[in-house]
Amino acid sequence: MRITLAALAAVTALLTATPTAAAADRTPTCRAPKHPALAKQLARDIRAALAHRRGTVSLAVHDDRTKVDCTLAPATRYDSASIVKVLMMEATLRRAENRDRPLTRWERGNVRPMIRSSDNTAASRLWNDLGHPYLAATLHRAGTTRTSLGPYGYWGLTRTTAADQMRLLAALTGPRSFLSAGSRAYGLKLMSEVQKNQRWGVPAGMPRGLRAHLKNGWLPRATHGWRIHSIGAFTGAGRSYRIAVLSHDNPSMKYGVRTVERVAQAVHRALNKGRAAGLGLTPPEEISEIPDGSVPPDAPELPGPYGLQGLATP
Repeated sequence: MRITLAALAAVTALLTATPTAAAADRTPTCRAPKHPALAKQLARDIRAALAHRRGTVSLAVHDDRTKVDCTLAPATRYDSASIVKVLMMEATLRRAENRDRPLTRWERGNVRPMIRSSDNTAASRLWNDLGHPYLAATLHRAGTTRTSLGPYGYWGLTRTTAADQMRLLAALTGPRSFLSAGSRAYGLKLMSEVQKNQRWGVPAGMPRGLRAHLKNGWLPRATHGWRIHSIGAFTGAGRSYRIAVLSHDNPSMKYGVRTVERVAQAVHRALNKGRAAGLGLTPPEEISEIPDGSVPPDAPELPGPYGLQGLATP
């Protein structure tokens, strides 16, 4: 009996483990076959940016010019909060293309506020209109592997990874996108027009001459504290690169935003060597502690671990 109980305890510990312990090593994996020094610098600078920071952090970076790729815990899963709205936008654009028509007035009237001001009513309308099958098909077309749609209409509880968010961003900037050039341009335009108080996160440290196209998510829950996510594509001045930083176990929104922005500063500095930053850290007084509202406060906690591949609840 003691052996059986011990085995059961071991399995239980595995299944209930959170990524906090798994993410203890904050050294990212960075590769750039033609720019090894850049890859080494990025890894070193990101590790320094995360030194002594609490919480669980994942990231993915890709630069189209140098072909540098950088990841940290890219398969760890997080509640998406409002960054799932990029998926909804892409699915809406894809559906219009498949039907050989432009977006309808109703679609535009919901996509615009959903991205620009993170309007949750508009997001719920699109979520219900698109339906799980079409959203799942869009995830498949984007090449995602570990994103699962939120159940029971709780779209903010979609679970995703930094690697999958990079794939969704690539649909807006990559040459092999399933979206037309016109749809990509429209999506990027909306993401460049996100309202001022939601423009924290990955733009921090961006030099002048670049344009940020971003979407953020900020949501506290009973487990894992604040989810603070920021994803973005950066274009202009002959550059095009993407950054996705996901995090939870943050004690506050301000704390999580600062963690994300420290990572972003390190990435922008390394990819734009010699260029002064045009955008600094977001002042603390400009960061609220009001959730993004992507999940109702009374929504149930979903079962299943976040960071263990093959074990998470679909």
